[in-house]
Amino acid sequence: MVRRPLISACELQELLEPPARSDPPRAPPAVLDVRWELGSGPRRDQYEQGHIPGSVFVDLDHQLSSPPGVRGRHPLPHTERFGRDMRAAGVWNAHMVVVYDAATSMSAARAWWLLRYFGHRDVAVLDGGLAAWVQAGYPLERGSPRVKPGDFVPSAGRMPVLDARAAARLATAGVLLDARAPERFRGEVEPVDRVAGHIPGARSRPTAENVDSAGRFHTSGFLRTAFEALGIGSKAAVGAYCGSGITAAHELLALEIAGYRAALYPGSWSEWIEDSRRPVARGD
Repeated sequence: MVRRPLISACELQELLEPPARSDPPRAPPAVLDVRWELGSGPRRDQYEQGHIPGSVFVDLDHQLSSPPGVRGRHPLPHTERFGRDMRAAGVWNAHMVVVYDAATSMSAARAWWLLRYFGHRDVAVLDGGLAAWVQAGYPLERGSPRVKPGDFVPSAGRMPVLDARAAARLATAGVLLDARAPERFRGEVEPVDRVAGHIPGARSRPTAENVDSAGRFHTSGFLRTAFEALGIGSKAAVGAYCGSGITAAHELLALEIAGYRAALYPGSWSEWIEDSRRPVARGD
């Protein structure tokens, strides 16, 4: 089954403490901690200071990405390695998976999208992340839990993707969203990549606008109105990119909440600029 893509702290707590009697027995979800920050990288140090009981830390740079290169800073992981890492984290084909980060779901969305892309049908993001869990008064634990390896077998291609050529076409024939901060879209600053600007024809939609001040997603109605203002409708082909395919997954999550299915350009800007023949736009 495919559930709605978000889960609240209260709902997760109930799933982690199943009723004493359940026929058949209800397995708790696998919970993955995906804390990561641009510039700092994976935050295992934060995980070790306290995490949701039973959750397993997942390294975004090494387990949710292949090494950087001509395909960008965070290419998609190889199928076999991703499956091996997810099984080691306790992911089962038939059991729900919940992913979370510190608060905004910017990095958790990467795990959500990858699991869906590789064929897992029951994945949810903890809305508001660890901050929401703590605010609800639920406990944290330290140390690494004992994990029973899962049986997840990945099958790539279950979510739509774009390559550079398809992204360029979509920017003129449909709607291609740039999920980065507005100043990076306009090419005024570029703190990460060697070239500033955006794909010609793309439209700016910073992922920070998808969540409120607490890091929780806005309502589906709010998001739908915002996306409609960018020209997205029921028949429009939609895609998203960012710097390296991380926050663009957050954009796709927001689009799904709003009722739209969109494609990800995994290589994103960091791949686009690897070919000097590709055009670069600046300004609005």
